[in-house]
Amino acid sequence: MTEPVSRPQPDQQFTVLIVGGGAAGISIAAKLRRERPALSVAIIDPATTHAYQPGWTLVGAGVMTLKQTLRQEGGLIPEGVTWFRAAAASFQPDDNIVTLDNGKRIGYRRLVVCPGLQLDWDKIEGLTDTLGKNGVCSNYSMQHVEYTWTCIQTLNGGKALFTQPPMPIKCAGAPQKIVYLASDFWRKEGTLNRTDVEFLLAGDALFGVSYYRPSLQFAIDYYGVNLLYKHNLVAVDGRTKTATFDVTAPDGTTSRETRAFDMLHVTPPQSAPDFIKSSPLANAAGWVDVDPSTLRHVKYDTIFGAGDVIGTSNAKTAAAARAQTPVVAANVIASLEGTPVTASYDGYGACPLTVAYGKVVLAEFLYGGKPAPSFPYDQRKPSSFAWMLKTKVFPRVYWDMMLKGRDISVPHHPEWIKDAG
Repeated sequence: MTEPVSRPQPDQQFTVLIVGGGAAGISIAAKLRRERPALSVAIIDPATTHAYQPGWTLVGAGVMTLKQTLRQEGGLIPEGVTWFRAAAASFQPDDNIVTLDNGKRIGYRRLVVCPGLQLDWDKIEGLTDTLGKNGVCSNYSMQHVEYTWTCIQTLNGGKALFTQPPMPIKCAGAPQKIVYLASDFWRKEGTLNRTDVEFLLAGDALFGVSYYRPSLQFAIDYYGVNLLYKHNLVAVDGRTKTATFDVTAPDGTTSRETRAFDMLHVTPPQSAPDFIKSSPLANAAGWVDVDPSTLRHVKYDTIFGAGDVIGTSNAKTAAAARAQTPVVAANVIASLEGTPVTASYDGYGACPLTVAYGKVVLAEFLYGGKPAPSFPYDQRKPSSFAWMLKTKVFPRVYWDMMLKGRDISVPHHPEWIKDAG
């Protein structure tokens, strides 16, 4: 007679377990607690500092301070939610268990996976050795974002390079936002005419949603930025102030090209966290494999995903996480209560493109790059209203509404889309 197979038992058990305490994780936890106060909910995240990352473009341009974008993580964990200040190490989805890096096993009835993505600084040779000095900066680094503003202020002509790696990346508009703000600053200082500004993209389009491209191309031309496609940064030498790119020719052949710089703003390559890539939850590209509408895992009915880590085609932005929060919360509750999982995410994302100090092109869009304006004006046109939203309203919405699980319902109006021609 065969012995029954013993299943691993959890050290602690929760109804809903959330991996990741960033924008998506805290918002979903808060929403679940608002909707069902009796639910036992836990968050796994090792971070002690929580950052409003959409503000880092403004920090790098001297509009906000880094301090204004940071809060203590513990102070944001919703009341009644257990916080494990540890990292998730592995998933055992057949046993409904997540194992932490300290060996502790946490059980769940429903799991929400939203740890964000990882910044692969080491994939660019020499970058970590020179980041934060020698004119090499990045708005994607909490430790070095303030140095971007130092570089912009101290550059007195010369060569300024801005890079964008292959997609997907978080906030795909951010690499060009700082191009415009830096150029606008130098224009006002009277030094832009002696500054050679280059924006080097690994891809072949200025922006993924074609509806907004003419406005952005106008800004590129207005500032005299040299736009170079199919240029992927692979190495940096801070001592000699040179950057090396893989350049892809129209026929598909690649070559290496080295460019000198006085200032280099780097957007690092990005990917799913390593512990997600190696897990049974990942698709072939390493992202959490969820249904693009319900955000439920395609294989495991007890698992949902949200935020930057999921393998859906939407933009990886805070606005996307905001739109996904009520969908995931509703579907988690429905699955727990045995009712149909019907809440649907339409791929909404938003990117407030700072084309100048005081002016923003407010790009909003759904799956497939379909424009989805929320306001009754042509949002392709740079607007001081959208700048006010970006600098004043959105941070407050994030801290005071989104992270507290409050509903933020702003309807989209496809009928407000203007003639793209």
